[in-house]
Amino acid sequence: MSGLEEESQPPRLYLWFDTEFTSLDLEKAALLQVALVPTDTRLRRLLPAEADVRLAVRLDPAHPVSPWAEENLPGLLAVCRSERAAPVAEVDARLEDCARRAAQAAGATEAAPPILAGNSVHADRWLARRLLPRFHAQLHYRLLDVTSFKLAWLARGEAAFAKDDPASVRAWFPEARIEGEAGLHDAYFDAQASIAEMAYYRARLLRPETETGGA
Repeated sequence: MSGLEEESQPPRLYLWFDTEFTSLDLEKAALLQVALVPTDTRLRRLLPAEADVRLAVRLDPAHPVSPWAEENLPGLLAVCRSERAAPVAEVDARLEDCARRAAQAAGATEAAPPILAGNSVHADRWLARRLLPRFHAQLHYRLLDVTSFKLAWLARGEAAFAKDDPASVRAWFPEARIEGEAGLHDAYFDAQASIAEMAYYRARLLRPETETGGA
């Protein structure tokens, strides 16, 4: 397939992906938590919320963990060091299945596979490439990084979107599912917050979409 043929196929869905991990050294880091929320290009759910992926990943007790993670993620680490967490191979299979189901729902093709989306999502993709090969194989080579829009917005002297505030997330992503005290450093909350933040910047930086327009 030529580049022009590929460029003629618009994206049909985004896979909003977030991870928590043991260290900023991505070559050596292990996953602690993954979350995946598929949407169409208008940021609407493609699947019921029950189909979202939100999993703690089994951690070898001997694997080194950064002091930051030990201090800020004690509850998650306790789960990851127990039988309540899923082995990474199972996590990979669950993510692959969700991605396939979403692609089918969106009518995606080989020429327009799912686009990975999120905040600073290049780091999450790096880990997916290393540790989640079945999931990674489903993805388009391009990314949708909300951080790029944030930087453009901040350069205008504007205040950043309050992505840590559940009320703001619900206001801009009404289909969000937020439970209890979920917030910063919870991958599922962060994935949904990225969707809300993208909607916020779209409304301010991009032209409004028409009923027949795309993302």
